[in-house]
Amino acid sequence: MAHRKIGLREVRALQPGETIWDSGVIGFGARRQAGDAVSYFLKYRTGDGRQRWMTIGRHGSPWTPDMGRDRAREILGDVAAGADPGGEKIAKRKALTVAELCDRYFEDALAGRVRTRSKAAKRASTLTIDRGRIDRHIKPLLGAMSVAAVTRHDVEKFLHDVADGRSAGKTKTKARGLARVTGGETAANRSVGLLGAIFTYAVRKDMRPDNPVRGVTLFADRKRERRLAENEYAKFGEALRESKNTLWPAAVAAARFIALTGFRRGEALSLKWSEIDLARRTATLSGTRRPANRLDPSHAPPVTCCAFCPKPASLCFQLRVARVA
Repeated sequence: MAHRKIGLREVRALQPGETIWDSGVIGFGARRQAGDAVSYFLKYRTGDGRQRWMTIGRHGSPWTPDMGRDRAREILGDVAAGADPGGEKIAKRKALTVAELCDRYFEDALAGRVRTRSKAAKRASTLTIDRGRIDRHIKPLLGAMSVAAVTRHDVEKFLHDVADGRSAGKTKTKARGLARVTGGETAANRSVGLLGAIFTYAVRKDMRPDNPVRGVTLFADRKRERRLAENEYAKFGEALRESKNTLWPAAVAAARFIALTGFRRGEALSLKWSEIDLARRTATLSGTRRPANRLDPSHAPPVTCCAFCPKPASLCFQLRVARVA
């Protein structure tokens, strides 16, 4: 294990997963993770022989090798006096409440530092839903608890409390907005799913060693099997034709497009012209769990819906008219 004075040149030369140790301050080092981030750290032993690894800060935010080395000396001075800064940091993390954990998770999610299973950042619409579940279910029922104290029994109780409407009520959303929270089994399942993601984040941040959501049995999902009958589709098409002169054309086209393709409403309304290939009659969706190329190349009607929409707009179905000042 080579030791040399850590400077900017040494930091810039670090390879992914590589660690270097400083020759001037024992235990001080720098490590580059899998990406570009480089962190300064200190390895020391407490008075009772416990080994600690304490992160000092990330290079460039605003830490430099000299600042990290000076901070390492300060920490070692505290350790020599009988303190345990790393242990105090761990204890503080363990004392973190669920409400505070939710705030940290959401802050990182907004910054794109929380990834989905597909390795993508969470979409703005998903974050809005997450914020609602945190504020209306998780914080009211679990927010005051310590992160380290939450057990699987607590999560199971949370599941049933949400289902039974214990977090039900009215929540002010905007200046004149009001959300009516009713609870129910579906809301309970989705809230526990989000809680599992939040505790996975806590495990990754060393706030606790395990995820208390694992092993919790959720309610059975109530899948919607209802489909329109042929005569209902006929009535729907007739209503759309009669609405051509009374409704905004893009709204009529979007409704017809959804009926023909099975796209979700949000998918259709966020569809961009850059994702449409009229010649091949295909649409490639970005930022969605669903597979790409959702249009059947053998069927022209869905693409015909798009063809009637004005192309200067970025969205395929421009439902709002921009106001000109």
